[in-house]
Amino acid sequence: MSGLIILPEWLITSPLEAPKARWGIRVSGDCIMDVACHDDLRQRYPSDEVWVASGQVLAPGFVDAHTHLYGVLAHGIPLGKAPTGFRSFLEQFWWPLIEDRLDQEMISAATAYRCASMIQSGITSFYDCTEAPHALPGVLNAQAEIVRQVGLRAILSFEATQRVSEDNGLLGLEENLAIIKAGQAGPDSLVKGMMCFHTTFTCSEAFIKEAFALAATQGVLTHMHVSEGTYEPEYCLREFGLRPMFYYDQLGVLGPGMLASQCVQVSQEEIDLMAKRAVRVSHMPLSNCEVGGGIAPAPEMLAAGMMLGLGSDGYITDFFEVMRGAFLIHKASHCNPQVMPADQVWYLATEGGAKALGFDKVGRLAEGWKADLQLIEPYLPTPLADHNLYEQLLLYCKNRHVKATIVNGKVLMRHGKVIHADWDGLLKETRAAAEQLWKL
Repeated sequence: MSGLIILPEWLITSPLEAPKARWGIRVSGDCIMDVACHDDLRQRYPSDEVWVASGQVLAPGFVDAHTHLYGVLAHGIPLGKAPTGFRSFLEQFWWPLIEDRLDQEMISAATAYRCASMIQSGITSFYDCTEAPHALPGVLNAQAEIVRQVGLRAILSFEATQRVSEDNGLLGLEENLAIIKAGQAGPDSLVKGMMCFHTTFTCSEAFIKEAFALAATQGVLTHMHVSEGTYEPEYCLREFGLRPMFYYDQLGVLGPGMLASQCVQVSQEEIDLMAKRAVRVSHMPLSNCEVGGGIAPAPEMLAAGMMLGLGSDGYITDFFEVMRGAFLIHKASHCNPQVMPADQVWYLATEGGAKALGFDKVGRLAEGWKADLQLIEPYLPTPLADHNLYEQLLLYCKNRHVKATIVNGKVLMRHGKVIHADWDGLLKETRAAAEQLWKL
């Protein structure tokens, strides 16, 4: 089978390894078939198409381990009074002004725009959590159609919650079950599903157990937000006499089938328990700051050996900015410049996120792995070298430096142009959806 040889200036196979100068890869079908130096690739495959990427860095595509695609519609929304804390953020802003007002048309417009912008930003895989109780049923199927058309690798879920009603909560669980089964029906589908509920203070014990039980029957993960601020730990201590992770453990659901997002206000005892139970975590450094939740103990979770991914939360979605947040915030909070080194942050943004989400053979440029990758063209005043490449790109690049994106072996962006993206149309529809959402 013929293939495509990509020859960059630098190759990142995995952030766990040093970058390689004048090495490239061979792609055939949806996989990487060979990794070698330029001369060897040319000699081995003389009839293959050759993509010369002079001055560029070939890297694994970014994996956004937690986003809300509809979140773009909230950017710039009129706000008469700023929330004073996490609970007021939910009760006075997020629930009444955004979640409860969203419909399928708004969410579809946001999904189409964000998919194109992710391709433009080098994001090749993502996990999305839709929060819109009045967009049920069918909202995930509408999103899935859009994601399939653009060609990204994705896991979709609906945040089931009982805060509206018992019946609405069940509709949310059924929505997740439907998208999970749809993804399993096509084993080669890039769009899969995940079970999801909100959190301990909007879902009953029985509801939480039901979510995990449904996920177990399908062999998928269950996601929830955990301790995004101080409110949930205080709630759980008051209502159950336990912090959230110990409460989940008492319910018998804490384990490798759990994907917990945020985890900002978790104690060291909870971290130790999470590590023991092999819980997966997605970390959002920038949005945690925006809601005043605090700084998650991500370095402590990594030190405990936990599986951790990096997410945008649908807030600031340039993944270079997200990586910078993870790189800098923890150094400041620990008063230690050695915390969260650049190669570790790159790992969280690629293979680490893929593993946390349960993707197989995603996030590394190695033989037999999926051909999900990006080409970055840095414009820097100082030279790149194997000792500084991770830091240089992380600190000084932006999404506009991404020049090509390939997912599952298919080119979705080349020379900085997203293929088939009608940006004027996407912006028009997204702005119209935002204006509709903002009407009071």
